[in-house]
Amino acid sequence: MMKTLRIATRQSPLALWQANFVKDQLLKYYPDLQIELLPLVTKGDALVDQSLIKFGGKGLFVKELEKALLDKKADLAVHSSKDLPAKLPDGLCLGAVYEREDPRDALVTPHADKIESLPKGAVIGTSSLRRQCQLAHHYPHLQFKLLRGNVDTRLKKLEAGQYDAIILAAAGLIRLGLRSKITAYLDVAQCLPAVGQGILAIECREEDNTTHTLIRSLENSSSRICLSAERACSEALGGSCQVPVAAYATLKTQHSETVLQLQGLVGKPDGTVILRHTLTGSPNEAVPLGRALAKHLAAEGAEEIIRECLQQ
Repeated sequence: MMKTLRIATRQSPLALWQANFVKDQLLKYYPDLQIELLPLVTKGDALVDQSLIKFGGKGLFVKELEKALLDKKADLAVHSSKDLPAKLPDGLCLGAVYEREDPRDALVTPHADKIESLPKGAVIGTSSLRRQCQLAHHYPHLQFKLLRGNVDTRLKKLEAGQYDAIILAAAGLIRLGLRSKITAYLDVAQCLPAVGQGILAIECREEDNTTHTLIRSLENSSSRICLSAERACSEALGGSCQVPVAAYATLKTQHSETVLQLQGLVGKPDGTVILRHTLTGSPNEAVPLGRALAKHLAAEGAEEIIRECLQQ
């Protein structure tokens, strides 16, 4: 067994919490293992007040971590799955997928007890076209304004009155011990989650058998199945943060059998058009199910919406 395991992580409080959580879980199985964190600043973290779309999208949060893996400066990297681009670099893989936390989006506001109660013209802070698209569709009386920064920064901007409400991933707030900040959870019918939202992904080198063995204890098969279906749908659609794309999978029991249900969505950023569909299939065919759902959405007009978004 290796003497020291090195974990690459972003330096945000949530990223460090996630890396330390993975460290603590591993130490439960391997108490004698030496584990070090390698905190890195990503380009996505450096661009604190600008939209990421014109700079390359959500992959900006992981490139430096992946380079550390490929350069063998780190043995694994811990990510929020929703930050991962649809395709991983050659030589890297998701060695373990941890059990999913609450996948829903959360409303945080001092002005109402639910999003429906916010007044006309209320300013909602979010950096996500996926959230903006769906909420503008359901609540056209609201306004949307770019909100970047880590969780604490976003909460401080809300407290300073720069926004009337903000939308954050419930999982991040829960992990940081900030569940009490949540005003209301958004039902998935209101706002379908991002691909992988709430799931921790542990990335490593494909050839690194030692690390694969160590992190096997963290694997959650149900989360792996759901993430595989969601990522397959997003990849087939060419999903990026330039396009409002959502996919959310769940395992359900039907007639004493476990089935995989996958919901997918593509829409225009202003919410004027939303395409949404659900397919059900076998948990053993998560990737084909994801691709089939993408094909169905494409046939309904998703390709044209995606093309328009990418040209803007």
